Amino acid sequence: MRTAQANLRSAKGDLERGDYNWACFKAQQAAEMAVKALLYGIGRPAHGHSVSKLLQRIAEEGFDVPNEVMAAAKALDKCYIPTRYPNAWSEGSPHEYYTEGDGRKAIEGAKKILNWVREAWGLLKEEGKSGTQ
Repeated sequence: MRTAQANLRSAKGDLERGDYNWACFKAQQAAEMAVKALLYGIGRPAHGHSVSKLLQRIAEEGFDVPNEVMAAAKALDKCYIPTRYPNAWSEGSPHEYYTEGDGRKAIEGAKKILNWVREAWGLLKEEGKSGTQ
């Protein structure tokens, strides 16, 4: 979770500097790291980069993943490759395709996911399902 939080702070810095594609990518990374932290915390493997697929694995473990959390994950999944690779676009560079609004939406989506993971982790601790802190 500390890595997720650091990625989110870095995304906010990128947003302030106008590096919107990087803000989007780092928001995706923050969400990915948070969901992976929860999977690792319950003793499950956490492979891949799709936040929505990782959340599906969480749901298979009996967690209630709200629709708005899944929607944020799917939006962030779209920020994984095209934010960084010029060959993801027919022409130009990734930074030419992202706006301040895109960055803000990505950061808000990541916050939603991090908050949900914190809540899920808190419920686990209350139920005594987790031996770690």
